[in-house]
Amino acid sequence: MSDLVVIAFPSEAKAEEVRQKVLNLQKEYLIELGDAAIAVRQADGSVRLNQLMNTTAVGAASGALWGTLIGLIFLMPLAGAALGAASGAASGWLTDVGVNDSFMKEVASSLEPGNAALFLLIRKFTADKVLEDLKGVGGKVMRTSFDHTKEEALRAALSEASKAAPPASAPGA
Repeated sequence: MSDLVVIAFPSEAKAEEVRQKVLNLQKEYLIELGDAAIAVRQADGSVRLNQLMNTTAVGAASGALWGTLIGLIFLMPLAGAALGAASGAASGWLTDVGVNDSFMKEVASSLEPGNAALFLLIRKFTADKVLEDLKGVGGKVMRTSFDHTKEEALRAALSEASKAAPPASAPGA
């Protein structure tokens, strides 16, 4: 079972920075994500989604490949590629992977204009190591499906000051 975490940030750049940090943790096998999307509230009140995977583009590419192969059988590879790309793009556009798009838009509509929310769908993670790496990144936890102890640990880690500042040089040195 996956857990959902939604963290609000003052800018899209900050949300993207934290998403990249979490994706690096995934490369180190400290966390396994189902999705990591960013929703940004625009100045006009609309919400723009920044997702890791564009399902429309993936559907179009795979549809074009299969359409070309099937088109070769019927000696019409270009027509097959065009039909395959169109049907693949349509099926990709209708597919929603990870966190539900309408849910992300609903949650992000409560943000101040210019702010962003990072949506993480977490399959599993090594809590102590992940929280240590997220110390001091900032952000406000909007929603989680964690139990109370994990949620409080996440809130504490996000708000905790960054790792100790380098020691000041000795006087007269």
